[in-house]
Amino acid sequence: MTSHFLLSLVAVVGGIAVALQAQLMGLLDRQLGTVESVFITYGSGGLLIGLIILFMRGGNLTLWHSVPWYALFSGVIGLVIVAAIGFSAPRLGLVTAFTIMVAAQFIVGAFLDHYGFLGAEVRQLNLEKIAGMLTVLVGVWLTVRS
Repeated sequence: MTSHFLLSLVAVVGGIAVALQAQLMGLLDRQLGTVESVFITYGSGGLLIGLIILFMRGGNLTLWHSVPWYALFSGVIGLVIVAAIGFSAPRLGLVTAFTIMVAAQFIVGAFLDHYGFLGAEVRQLNLEKIAGMLTVLVGVWLTVRS
């Protein structure tokens, strides 16, 4: 079983990567445009993961048909995420853009967890989680108004 510390460390590394990617995508967006920025981001990432899959000799790709059909839209949703970050971060600033995005993630995540939608394990919404989300919304308000 993976330790909570290791999982937290992976999340921290992911958070750092998102901030760095947003800044770099902002540079691309301002000089080339949003669509071009997304193309370069997905193209370079696609090339790298393609090489990794080749090295792994296909991995589990042959099992793609066994996943729920709606899971195959994750790449399309990823395009929306990448475009939203690339477009909003240089215009709002990283802190404001991420604060808004994280708040939206919390709200949608709480809904998905509470009802178990899209294969999520059911995790009931409770007063502590609601208080946490309200605190985040106060943070959004403070960040956006400054």
